[in-house]
Amino acid sequence: MVGSARRHPVLGLGLWGLGRWGPEDEARTKATIARAWERGIRWFDTAEVYGNGRSERLLGEVLARSAGGGADAFLVTKVSWEHLRPSQVRAALIGSLERLARTSVDLYLVHAPDPHVPLADTMGALEDLWRQKKVGAIGVSNFSVEDLEEASRHLGEARIAVDQVEYNLFYREEGDAVREYCARNGILVEAYTPLARGLLHGRYVEGRKVPPEVRRFAHRLFEEDRLPEIRSRVRQLNDLATDAGVPLASIALHWLERQGALPVIGMSRPEQVDSNLAAWAARPSETVLARADAIARGADA
Repeated sequence: MVGSARRHPVLGLGLWGLGRWGPEDEARTKATIARAWERGIRWFDTAEVYGNGRSERLLGEVLARSAGGGADAFLVTKVSWEHLRPSQVRAALIGSLERLARTSVDLYLVHAPDPHVPLADTMGALEDLWRQKKVGAIGVSNFSVEDLEEASRHLGEARIAVDQVEYNLFYREEGDAVREYCARNGILVEAYTPLARGLLHGRYVEGRKVPPEVRRFAHRLFEEDRLPEIRSRVRQLNDLATDAGVPLASIALHWLERQGALPVIGMSRPEQVDSNLAAWAARPSETVLARADAIARGADA
């Protein structure tokens, strides 16, 4: 990975949902992190805004109790769009490191751009932290091609290593443009919502009600006028997976790999770790992936 001596893992655990609930839920999500570690997942993705820092704290606590103190974990966290002025960037990282119980992170991302803060200021502050070895590499999240070009102009020695964007079989137009730019410029694409908020696990297909929080964060997939067609395509994909003898999620994850994107999967229960690793272990053929691509685009006759 550009700017870092460490190789980026290919599959990650996204901790967006962690730290948002009461003690019972925190215990379950701690168990999820522990299961992921036990099963060999080493890429953990969090952010200072997730649960107002509780996600980072939970992750730090679990890793501290893991073998070797979780030293070989590949840690990714993000500075909030509300903290992009130079003094705020440094303070935000110090807070994240304290919660994670680390002296550095492997990758530090700008969570999203703020049009009121010049990228020149933010990227300069990040490069200073990179030079001080507080971060192994610099990245961004939710950046368009234009944002990437602008941010890159304001770096000297360091380079943008990663752009983390929403990207999956059903939400891809913006992601395709970013992926093509990143491929030309040696930038990795991390894909969040790789399973389309559960649609590509087969959820919400047979009339199951979509929770309000899912609609709120994935409204483009669950718009009333679009959802019936999406459900129809999921059924076709599910039939394709059944015929191929693989889980539906396997098609979704390996399609991303085929596109050159690394999936970071939100998981909040230990059994979800097991099911997603099983899906990753099952590799569909190129023919199956190509047909899945056509089905998801509505181009399959």
